[in-house]
Amino acid sequence: MSETILALIAFSPIVVAAILLVGLNWPAKKAMPVAFGLTVIIALLFWDMSANRVIASIFQGLGITVSVLWIVFGAIFLLNTLKHTGAIASIRNGFTDISPDRRVQAIIIAWCFGSFIEGASGFGTPAAIAAPLMVAIGFPALAAVLMGMMIQSTPVSFGAVGTPIIVGVNKGLDTHNISEALVANGSSWEVYVQQITSSVALIHACVGTLMPVLMAMMLTRFFGKNRSWTEGLDILPFALFAGISFTVPYALTGVFLGAEFPSLIGGLVGLAIVVTAAKNGFLIPKTNWDFEKEDKWQAEWLGSLKIELNDEGKKPMSLAKAWLPYVLLAIILVASRVSGEFKAMLKSVSLSFGNILGETGISTAIQPLYLPGGILVFVALLAVLIQSQSAKPLAKAFGESSKTLIGAGFVLVFTIPMVRIFINSGINGADLASMPVTTANFASELVGGAYPALSATIGALGAFIAGSNTVSNMMFSQFQFEVAQTLSISSVVVVALQAVGAAAGNMIAIHNVVAASATVGLLGREGATLRKTVIPTIYYLIATGVIGLVVVYGMQMTDALMN
Repeated sequence: MSETILALIAFSPIVVAAILLVGLNWPAKKAMPVAFGLTVIIALLFWDMSANRVIASIFQGLGITVSVLWIVFGAIFLLNTLKHTGAIASIRNGFTDISPDRRVQAIIIAWCFGSFIEGASGFGTPAAIAAPLMVAIGFPALAAVLMGMMIQSTPVSFGAVGTPIIVGVNKGLDTHNISEALVANGSSWEVYVQQITSSVALIHACVGTLMPVLMAMMLTRFFGKNRSWTEGLDILPFALFAGISFTVPYALTGVFLGAEFPSLIGGLVGLAIVVTAAKNGFLIPKTNWDFEKEDKWQAEWLGSLKIELNDEGKKPMSLAKAWLPYVLLAIILVASRVSGEFKAMLKSVSLSFGNILGETGISTAIQPLYLPGGILVFVALLAVLIQSQSAKPLAKAFGESSKTLIGAGFVLVFTIPMVRIFINSGINGADLASMPVTTANFASELVGGAYPALSATIGALGAFIAGSNTVSNMMFSQFQFEVAQTLSISSVVVVALQAVGAAAGNMIAIHNVVAASATVGLLGREGATLRKTVIPTIYYLIATGVIGLVVVYGMQMTDALMN
């Protein structure tokens, strides 16, 4: 069978899922079982994977599903706890005091605060935290998920304290052979990875600076009374300022400090600068923008998460006390990723399954304390101690949060195992490359020397399939390296383009959309979100592709491996 036909067969489950979700507007709970079933058939019949390996991959996927649901539960549990302690009422009022303009609020919560949380924890946590918080202050659920998904871009390459680079790229490249070649050329592995890190940071900074502008435009176009792009552009100076406030410290950190802290430092510095500017009215338009009254919202926008802000005669909570759980969350997340002893202590509680069904390389582990879900639940417990004299908020929050997981769990039970079958398909009886690599090979041969324009798109494809920048980098970094070597162009730039594209692909990753939707009770309308998030994703990939072509052929950037 020709490689073209194999590539089309390998890609068909993704095409089918896209058609059902985006084209036919099926809910993910119907579309993903179909895509999963097709993937199993292809794995067994065309790739000749053993039934044992397919089943092991499914079990591996189920283990990962538990981890994702734990994060979703933690995010909703914290929000519901804060709702019942009265903190959300104060936070809502606090954002109105900074600025009543919804565009400003979206930029502060999603872009600044969300980027910081991404730097600390990754795992899709920012959307899971930002989306329900925006619903709590008066955003339509669909708008909140859209804003939350759009930040799954620029900060993602350095999320979870640099995991996509430190783990994804490092584990995705043939360290031994490349290191030998580097040493022979007077360089080293450390220098090479830092060159990739610097390139990733600089490319993201160039493309990502416009993301707050695009966020404001998407908000006014799809959720405003006048359905206007230009109402988003009215805030252009402030949005650009917010973009630069994050991307400049972000890029400098990536270039001079490495992969661990760009999103953390960029988010923290950006949050301080942007909030201060907004409070002082700096570059803020004179006319505030808001949604129409809720009774005029489209039914598609509404989720089942309801935040009833009843003060019940209580004295309003201070803003500092209301925000303290989120401050503690950020501190503990950072400590859990940076402090070796603390990290080891949290990881010591682990449920591991190695070589599932005897299949080498297929394993899974659930680390409930180390995952952001465990930290979110712990912070919710602290919040009750700090903000309430009663355990009632915990009981109410637990009941409400548990209900949300049922729908998300059903979808992810099909989505994530499908992903693991894709990734594990490299070991098969047909002697074929894995399904993602087969598809990528076809794409690279199709475009030839124009490959740098496509490199980021292949990274995005990996993230779309896997829902993870890290996994995409592990799948495709070596492939991208080999293509760069074949074309005699900079492998540093091509691998960097892979990492940037994989970050952008998170905006359309189905299981990320499902997880974010679950936090606001919007399950069943994933297609509506994907039809919108594809717009910023296309922008990101086109802009990155242009930069790739300019850097590779215009600036003729090289690396030690090209000597």
